[in-house]
Amino acid sequence: MRSDASILHLDLDAFFAAVEQRDKPSLRGKPVVVGGVSGRGVVSTASYEARKFGIHSAQPMHEARRLCPNAAYLSGRFGAYRIASRQVMAVLRRLSPLVEPLSLDEAYVDLAAGGVTDFSPAALQKLGEDVRGRVRAVTGGLTASAGIGSSKFMAKLASEAAKPDGLVIIAPGTEAGRIAGLSVRAIPGVGPATAERLQRLGIHTVAELRAATPNELRRELGQLTATWLSALAYAEDDRGVSADREMKSISVEETFAVDLTRLAELEPVAARDGAVVAGRLRKSGAFARTITVKLRLADFTIHTRSRTLLGAVDSDETIAAVAVALLREQQHLLAQGIRLLGVGVSGFTNEAQEALFEVSAARRDESRVTAPTPTVRHAHAGYRAGDDVTHETLGPGWVWGTGLGLVTVRFETAATGPGPVRTFPVDDPALRPTPVLVPDEDEAAGPGWLEE
Repeated sequence: MRSDASILHLDLDAFFAAVEQRDKPSLRGKPVVVGGVSGRGVVSTASYEARKFGIHSAQPMHEARRLCPNAAYLSGRFGAYRIASRQVMAVLRRLSPLVEPLSLDEAYVDLAAGGVTDFSPAALQKLGEDVRGRVRAVTGGLTASAGIGSSKFMAKLASEAAKPDGLVIIAPGTEAGRIAGLSVRAIPGVGPATAERLQRLGIHTVAELRAATPNELRRELGQLTATWLSALAYAEDDRGVSADREMKSISVEETFAVDLTRLAELEPVAARDGAVVAGRLRKSGAFARTITVKLRLADFTIHTRSRTLLGAVDSDETIAAVAVALLREQQHLLAQGIRLLGVGVSGFTNEAQEALFEVSAARRDESRVTAPTPTVRHAHAGYRAGDDVTHETLGPGWVWGTGLGLVTVRFETAATGPGPVRTFPVDDPALRPTPVLVPDEDEAAGPGWLEE
């Protein structure tokens, strides 16, 4: 454990939605939801205005529309998000060589590795505010919440407490007392499945976790998880910041209260989890080629089935469809009872690719698999809500909506203020997608700032 609060965690506030509000003046101060806009889609990010209606990330999009039908529902502009992310990460790398990005909008920074030697509360307060101010400047107004602590756990906990648009510093020596009353879900690695197992032991808070005996934790969670959680319950976290951290996979697992045996019960879970994984994949800025479905039976044996696609994807529709197809290929196992279902993706790349999904004619379930062709990022395959476009006469704007062979565009930019709305045939030769140019890191960071 570090004796100084020398790890910073920075998290951009409502990142995707904030970028949209920055670039679309007519949406500022209004509810904005970014994610998969299809029936199987899930929410990636909701603006704070949308959250007041109960909308949150990983929520089914149809539920979000029910809660707030008048919100702006956008498919997302991942070129714009990558530009903003690169700008932010470049700022952090000016601060320290040890920056560990967790996603497009979130990273740890090892302040000690960057030469910081004054860890007094006043010095850390100034440093944290300087970083947040620089992020706001280089991104054109995006806000970030920051936390500083003696470990990754504390820094992340502090940034969560700082939201939105704030800074919290957790002083060394106060960590264990600060977390005692928190839910066990606050501990890194405790997701819904682990929390459910702990609840079966009557454990809901960190203090209750501390009181549990090692034997009962080992029986329910296994030796490794039990040891890990027992240490974190006392805020003991010695994980270092790793600039070489490489994401291997993204997955979601659900453990059921009772074993399920019917395909009709499991298919919606596979589809929903596939969409949730797709949302996390988009947040990471990557695309995946391999999709896996994992089943744990009542006797605790594990069966997995994977499919590697002909290209790389990040769409809700494709990942959900493949997950359902892989589940159906294992339906002979259902009679034994399914205790857990998981959906994961791997085989990451930074670019989407054509020829995304084909169902083999040899598959017994071919007629039952729905596999819509997903939209390819940065290629014009039809306009989507929120896309940047340019008209030869009217200039830059964004897609307000499409349908019946028409596309409606609002002509405005971050600098113009709310603009007029016009409708065109979807194949109007005067209207075209706007290309996205991603700057290199030196350009993204702007001029040096630590010496200013």
